[in-house]
Amino acid sequence: MAKKTYTPKENKVLKSMFLNSHLVFTNFNMTKMEANGFTMTMAPAIESIYGDDIEGKKAAYARHQAFFNTHAVAFNFIAGMCYSMEKDVKAGKLSGETIDAIKASLMGPTAGMFDSIFFNCLRVIGAGIGIGLCSQGNILGTILFIIIYGLSQSLLKWILLKLGYDLGATFIESVFNSGLMDVATRCASILGLMMVGAMTATTVKVPLNWTINVGQTSVVVLDLFEAIYPGILSVGIVLLMMTLIKKGKKPIALIVGLIVAGLLGAFLHIF
Repeated sequence: MAKKTYTPKENKVLKSMFLNSHLVFTNFNMTKMEANGFTMTMAPAIESIYGDDIEGKKAAYARHQAFFNTHAVAFNFIAGMCYSMEKDVKAGKLSGETIDAIKASLMGPTAGMFDSIFFNCLRVIGAGIGIGLCSQGNILGTILFIIIYGLSQSLLKWILLKLGYDLGATFIESVFNSGLMDVATRCASILGLMMVGAMTATTVKVPLNWTINVGQTSVVVLDLFEAIYPGILSVGIVLLMMTLIKKGKKPIALIVGLIVAGLLGAFLHIF
């Protein structure tokens, strides 16, 4: 696809949308989730397209106040598409219901794919590098985490916003019919699981220092566990945390619980 040239007006709208998109979680709620953030992102486009058409503006704003939720990066791709499609609605080439349908159809697949890429992959990589450096007192760890996980998202948000605008409504037919979305989602999920496993093996440590004395013999409890399966305590802690989270336990409560358990274990010379 040839590189598209934007008019000064389009550039201004896209830049405003890009900046507004960083407020994706503004007034996030369980009723409409990201609807308010999406409406704020679309506001520059709606104002530019509809101008003095008050009824058109009302309909567009109401349309984007519908329930919406996806990953914060994929959010921009959908917003860019909606900018393009709103122009078609204004020109009478497309109906508002089509925009609603496309937004609804893209929410799930893009959320799954980008959650895997960023939450389960880049975040784990960035955290692994950052924690390793920070544990040595190196501030570069914090900076690298921000670049790897934060800056990469912002950069991709700009790229995907323009890509969505360029592709417009034609994206749906080409991508879904080709099956590309299913393949990309599956690959991202597999990569994400691999990174989570690697993160668990390399960064989650259970420094068990418990020795049982039986007569003249001393038994190191950690050696017993390691003989069963290397790293079994690390895996066990991760699975326990996952189970508790699925049962509705709050992460902050689990963190406090781990700290208390660690302090108590250190006091009793178990850790």
